[in-house]
Amino acid sequence: MRTLFLCLSAILVATMNAQNAPVTFQSSVAQTALLELYTSEGCSSCPPAETWLSRQKESPGLWKEFVPVAFHVDYWDHLGWRDPWGSKSFSDRQRAYAKRWRSASIYTPGFVLNGKEWSDWPGRKDGPKSSGVKAGVLTVGSSDTNRWQVSFAPANTGAAYTVHAALLGGGLISEVKAGENRGRSLPHDFVALTLVEAALVLHGEAAQGEFVLNAQRNRAEHDLALAVWITPAGHFEPVQATGGWLARRGSVR
Repeated sequence: MRTLFLCLSAILVATMNAQNAPVTFQSSVAQTALLELYTSEGCSSCPPAETWLSRQKESPGLWKEFVPVAFHVDYWDHLGWRDPWGSKSFSDRQRAYAKRWRSASIYTPGFVLNGKEWSDWPGRKDGPKSSGVKAGVLTVGSSDTNRWQVSFAPANTGAAYTVHAALLGGGLISEVKAGENRGRSLPHDFVALTLVEAALVLHGEAAQGEFVLNAQRNRAEHDLALAVWITPAGHFEPVQATGGWLARRGSVR
């Protein structure tokens, strides 16, 4: 198995190394859903969706049935408030979905479940359930949180795969000074801090690869998690996902 490098912030590395315990995230054979939220601090309709997503921290299906990622877009920044978590690349990701759907517009809040628009969240207490489709086992492991190993043993061989990894921040709070949410204190969880992708190479029955996930923000004092998912090369629709907590306030994994 080839080595997967994951570079976190210096403080996080020091904290995790002090524990000196292996970290492993592994899916079952059944597909774990990838749940994406496209959101912005500049959008007055987004806080309810973010509140719902934050409640999923206590969901029994978290990391097992579904892996959540909140992508903050930047196209509401023109209203007077620059979302500190927003990124043009995340806006472009949402636009790429819209192109695949042949949609002329994008919007927030917008949920995407396994590459498709998902609007069932308002009436649900917990996140989505696994489809039960046999996808294959995705394993990500590290002994020091610096050097990671990833292996995907697909249920159906023959495809070329890409691995995606996002460092997630939680327990984040912004005091919004302008725009549609002016004067509000907005909490956030499962926020994508950085996102990378890399091609996997098939070795025997497992696809393996390596990449660098460079955390641009020092958020070790907040919740931190890792989300990893696999797609066929050239596609956005995930085949399998896994993830878990790296650190939570008052404790470490």
